[in-house]
Amino acid sequence: MACGSRESQADHFLRAVLALAQVQPTNPAVPTAALYDESADAARVIRAAVRLAARGHRNIVLVFGANWCGDCRALDREMRQPDLASLIERNYVVVKIDVGRRDKNLELGDAYHVPVKDKGIPALAVLDPNGKLLHAQAEGEFADAGRMEHAAFQAFFEQWKPKGPDPRRD
Repeated sequence: MACGSRESQADHFLRAVLALAQVQPTNPAVPTAALYDESADAARVIRAAVRLAARGHRNIVLVFGANWCGDCRALDREMRQPDLASLIERNYVVVKIDVGRRDKNLELGDAYHVPVKDKGIPALAVLDPNGKLLHAQAEGEFADAGRMEHAAFQAFFEQWKPKGPDPRRD
């Protein structure tokens, strides 16, 4: 960190933790071998994402999934499409939560009303910038992401972006 930088050590640490835990803008040019960090402390990453989202007036999208899941990879490809990637980058902090073989981080799914064990993955929850649940995919809405039209993903992210004016968006 350069001298005179406005970024505090805490902010620098927060950005580093989020980068390691795959809380990042979606970049369509960078294919990712492992979409989900299997060793991440997901609860800690969510707390860090809430702090970052509050500073940037963005919502948080929790993406429950796994590296072995083809529909999770299909969702990721859609999220990296330029139009959707831009919308997501302006309006969301993305947290990818590894659920293993539907035997990991299930308590977080339950806490956010996302029944990953029963309804499939990928499954999303949207939080406001303060971490309050706005929406949970309780019926496996994206569990068949590989067969869905791009417009469905676009509509979802448009619907749940933060409301109200913010000069950083659009």
